[in-house]
Amino acid sequence: METLNSPFLLKPVGKDYLWGGTRLKDDFGKTFDMDPLAETWECSTHPAGQSVVSGGPYDGRLLTDVLKEHPEYLGEHPDVKSGDIPVLIKFIDAKNDLSVQVHPTDEYAKEHENGASGKTEMWYVIDAEPGACLVCGFKHKVTKEAVKKAIARGTLEGMMNHYPVEKGDFFFIPPGTVHAIGRGCLVAEVQESSDITYRLYDYNRLDKSGQKRELHIEKALEVANLDVAGDPRKPMGVYRFKPGRSTTLLARCQYFQVERMLINTERVSDAVCYRTGTSSFQVLLCYDGCGTLSRDDNSRSLRFFKGDCIFVPANSPAMKMHGKASLLRIRC
Repeated sequence: METLNSPFLLKPVGKDYLWGGTRLKDDFGKTFDMDPLAETWECSTHPAGQSVVSGGPYDGRLLTDVLKEHPEYLGEHPDVKSGDIPVLIKFIDAKNDLSVQVHPTDEYAKEHENGASGKTEMWYVIDAEPGACLVCGFKHKVTKEAVKKAIARGTLEGMMNHYPVEKGDFFFIPPGTVHAIGRGCLVAEVQESSDITYRLYDYNRLDKSGQKRELHIEKALEVANLDVAGDPRKPMGVYRFKPGRSTTLLARCQYFQVERMLINTERVSDAVCYRTGTSSFQVLLCYDGCGTLSRDDNSRSLRFFKGDCIFVPANSPAMKMHGKASLLRIRC
């Protein structure tokens, strides 16, 4: 009899934003009939794109419906609503520059966006082309009037900091930070479960229908931090090593905790032990390599590959992990 609270794979939702490319198909084997494919929402209960369970006893069901049926899978997080999780996890392929944008705080979004959540986010750089950069925050304190003039002149990016991006970098972006992911970045994003973006500038690009995309200048300037910005690049945090596994804490905030986990059991006789506990569900996002997650009693085994996303319910049975893989582990 298969244990229902065992980990299960998720099938993502694709987004064909105009700045996307083909790397999510080429590198991760995503099979969406979209060109370009800009994002895949790997773990999401957001109404704009909900993940579906792939395989196992819940195969084909919306993650939201499974969690409504089994709220115990979410753990003890006080802000988790029935059937919803507070995070949204993505892969992003920025073949071209994303718009210069900003996200609101929870307080602003609840008041002005029908009770929605704001957006705190972090990015882990999986790969970056030479010269790729992140545009983030202002070089000097600016005024709303100066920003409006720069938008009209097409010089807004000149007022902002540009940070070179390399594979393995990670950035933490609080709400109110004006930013843009530059072309040539392949990233994993962990964020609040929100789809609210206020665009300040979009390079006068045209969408598929030949129209310029909507800007949200007034709302953006209401929430934007116009002071000098701090460096969003964060040093690697607490590092732990055990035979076959190393973990590095990347980010911890009120919404999520993210660790980078490197697994290599090629020269280890025993598998890596993996447990979740009762306090929170976990999500494993594999961005390189492959492996196997299995119960201690070997009654169930789950194989995962580069590009896969695994939902691990709170209080799952003790498991073993074999393989050679690089993953992000997210919990709330």
